[in-house]
Amino acid sequence: MNIRLKVIALIGAIFAILAWAEVLVERRVVMPSFAQLEQADARTAMRRVNYALERTLHELAMLAADWGNWAELYRFAADHNPEFVGTNVSDFAIRQLNANALLIVDQDGHVLHARDMDLQTGEPLHLELTSLSTLPADFPWRPDVRTNLVPGLLRTKSGILLLAPASVLNGKGQGPPRGIVLIGRLLTPEIVRDIGAQAQVDLRLLPADANTPLDELIEDESTTRIADAFSDLYGRPVMRLQVNVPRSITASGKIAVGYASLCLLAAAIIVLLLLGVVLNRTILRPLALVTRHAVALGEDRDLTTRLNLRRRDEFGVLARELDRMVERVADSRTQLVDQSFEAGFAELARGVLHNIGNAMTPIGVRLATLTERLRSAPAEDTDQAVAELQAGKAEPQRAADLEEFLRLAAQELAGTVRAARDDIALMTRQTGIIQTALNEQLRATRHDHVIEAVRLNELVAQSLEIVPDVCRRRLTVATDESLRRLGVVRVARTVLRLILQNLIINAADAVRDAGKDKGTLRVSAEIVHEADRRQLHLQCIDDGVGIAAENLERVFEKGFTTKSPETNHGIGLHWCANAIGALGGQIWAASDGPGRGAALHLLVPLTARDIALAGAT
Repeated sequence: MNIRLKVIALIGAIFAILAWAEVLVERRVVMPSFAQLEQADARTAMRRVNYALERTLHELAMLAADWGNWAELYRFAADHNPEFVGTNVSDFAIRQLNANALLIVDQDGHVLHARDMDLQTGEPLHLELTSLSTLPADFPWRPDVRTNLVPGLLRTKSGILLLAPASVLNGKGQGPPRGIVLIGRLLTPEIVRDIGAQAQVDLRLLPADANTPLDELIEDESTTRIADAFSDLYGRPVMRLQVNVPRSITASGKIAVGYASLCLLAAAIIVLLLLGVVLNRTILRPLALVTRHAVALGEDRDLTTRLNLRRRDEFGVLARELDRMVERVADSRTQLVDQSFEAGFAELARGVLHNIGNAMTPIGVRLATLTERLRSAPAEDTDQAVAELQAGKAEPQRAADLEEFLRLAAQELAGTVRAARDDIALMTRQTGIIQTALNEQLRATRHDHVIEAVRLNELVAQSLEIVPDVCRRRLTVATDESLRRLGVVRVARTVLRLILQNLIINAADAVRDAGKDKGTLRVSAEIVHEADRRQLHLQCIDDGVGIAAENLERVFEKGFTTKSPETNHGIGLHWCANAIGALGGQIWAASDGPGRGAALHLLVPLTARDIALAGAT
């Protein structure tokens, strides 16, 4: 199967998989999410219904509390004066309370007065509760009229009664309670509609029994029904309230998903056709032409034929590069290039030894400093003082002087140990850098340089760490804001770090040769855009002795140096030039003359990805 058929089959398979995934997502994610929204809406509506019912019970409880905290009722509970009933518990009072039942019970559970009434007709309802002379022993509020007076529901022959209790107090909210007042209101269809209107839902009152589930959710094609069971004062199921929520979200979702599927199908067909035409004209046909030409070259080995494909896209570039490559191969057949391995190895070893020498110098200086510091530490005197104190023959004043000496010596030895620890830590890092350089050079003999993403200001700081202390004391390295703005670039970090190390050491030597105690090296960077490539341009400008015009080119020659031949061998800048050249870049020097400083310029090629990294940071 050729690539044309493979591409057509692949595109067809991709669109089939996308169509299957789209249907699967609709059925498993989109439509269930609509149902979940409707279920959540129904449960929210039921919570609003519960809140509205609780608020109705709370209002009834407030009425009961208002009646219970009435001084005249408090006296009636004690003296049972019938004038109180005739004056205050009338039909008018019952209608004002909007209640169907009113009971006054003493603290022993005896009903002092009970009255019920149909608010529409004014006729008695003859409820079971109002016909009792004494509350049942298991009545919820009978054991204690002082606490747990929570309103609730009670089943009666006339329907569900909303019943709210309140303690009979002295009118000032004080006791002791002399009983309770019970105010009941039947849960009529009008009240159910009012609760539904408060919750803004379609509410239905349903019967309940012992087998009724507490929470039930039922769905059909048009409605989501959620029902919640409520218990009476005895904890027995007494009723169910059902909320009916139309499944308008699912209906709208099905219509929207249908339109979306049709649009996706039409778009997929159009894209498939256009993609086939475009791929055939821009990729498949030119690719077949280039492939046939490459196969012909491989079969007859005739390097005189050329493709001569006149296109401006990547295939045109590929064809022209292929023609040029064939031409170069034809020219290179007559040439033999024999590189001397030993010469190349010696050149590499010289550069490695030079870089290791630069890194070993600060280690030697710190070792000498550490040796001198340890030599000058009062260790022997301390041993003598300890021995004299342990002998116990010293006079009190002498013993005090020895103890003071030991305290001061201990402080000095502690400082020496801390300084030695810091020196050892730094030397450990520097030896690690040497090991890293050796490993990188070892890998460089077998592979291309490792390209890493680095920040230029951090790279300068890493280069400064492996510079000898004397150079760091003589030179201040100032990084320009441009390094931070460029951010992350991808370069051969280890090679560029060693190059910067050489440049920093040379700048410090130039400051010394200029007769200055302190100098400055300024490092800046920019992205240089050329015709078909982009490069990182690093500038290192010092205020040292400068470079004569006739030496600007020679400073990169092997063996050339303007310093003492006993300490310099003209290898550093020569190695830098070779290393930057191996990366595909270049290095050059500039100076206004002796005594006016010098500038070293480095160009490192970057890819488009490097530019994207630098611009995004």
